[in-house]
Amino acid sequence: MYLKDIIRGVFTMLRRYELTDEEWLRIEPLLPPENTGKQGRPRKDNRIIMNGIVWLARSGAPWCDLPERYGSWKTVYSRFRKWIDDGILDNIFRILSLEAELEELSIDASIIQAHQHSAGGPSNEIGHSRGGASTKIHAAVDAYGYPVYLMISEGQRNDINYAIPLLDQIEINGSNVLADRGYDSNKLLDYVYARGGEPTIPSRKGAKFERHCDWWLYKERHLVEKYFLKLKAFRRIATRYDKLAATYLGFICIASILIWLK
Repeated sequence: MYLKDIIRGVFTMLRRYELTDEEWLRIEPLLPPENTGKQGRPRKDNRIIMNGIVWLARSGAPWCDLPERYGSWKTVYSRFRKWIDDGILDNIFRILSLEAELEELSIDASIIQAHQHSAGGPSNEIGHSRGGASTKIHAAVDAYGYPVYLMISEGQRNDINYAIPLLDQIEINGSNVLADRGYDSNKLLDYVYARGGEPTIPSRKGAKFERHCDWWLYKERHLVEKYFLKLKAFRRIATRYDKLAATYLGFICIASILIWLK
């Protein structure tokens, strides 16, 4: 009886990490066809591959610990890398984010500690400071907290340096752009106004001139912080294990797609 309970628990964990039928139906048409017309061994089902990637993102386990039900970890990794390199995952995220409510946009950044397994080779957006090796995720979310655009940088980089590159990818005309005091910069304010947006960014403490700030609206900035909390529920993101920036960003993209699907 005890053994049956263990087996049932393991199976439940596997299923808990997998896409529901409704979620799968939304992204299935956006993935490349499994049947390429080429001769040889049939390709692994896209849904099984995607569920394997989601399992890794959720569990934070090494690639070689991928459960057998998802097939060879090398096959899953190869498909994952191809989807990254071909822009498939970026395209799925972009299409889902077309539903974003851009009346409000909140921007912020969050530091992620990099595990020792991510060391080696070029920096790949891993910085080094007194706190150790780290990567920083920069994000913009809409009025409901759904991600609209994402970037990563070395952990010691200043948040303000990535604000304009983030907003460059979004149509901010008519949007209220919310950010904390760390984003108080004349260059950023002028940029937002020039593109038809309205900044809701408090002045830095000790500033000679304190700008008006709609503090009631500013409270909505908590949505970007909630987004980071949701991201960090994925253990593969909460700690960076991946050496390559593209692979780590791929897992962030997978998590963001799942957030859109919920």
